[in-house]
Amino acid sequence: MIYRLAADAVVLVHLLFILFVLLGGLLVLKWRWLAWVHLPAMAWGTTVELFHLFCPLTPLENQLRRAAGEAGYAGGFIEHYLLPLIYPAGLTPQLQLWLGGLVLLINTLVYAWLLNRLLSQQR
Repeated sequence: MIYRLAADAVVLVHLLFILFVLLGGLLVLKWRWLAWVHLPAMAWGTTVELFHLFCPLTPLENQLRRAAGEAGYAGGFIEHYLLPLIYPAGLTPQLQLWLGGLVLLINTLVYAWLLNRLLSQQR
């Protein structure tokens, strides 16, 4: 039971990290100090997508699921609703490149807007 809960927690952390990588720049608009955390997270997330690397959370989750005696993601709320967001069906290397580019585009726009705002305040 504890391994299953731990695996579910890893999936939830994985999803939250993905959302932070994608949209964390919006939080930086309110809390500028968060850029020190978001920029490295965004660099990691983008690198994983662009170079088709394996996120270390995935093997950790799989190891915990095997320790719990599970073979797959069947059953439960976490598995049914959150896993398809993190591991969508039909995820191809080409689609991963587009997703990495989307992460860069969204965050470049947010940080450019923030930088423009900061520079206009200094004038």
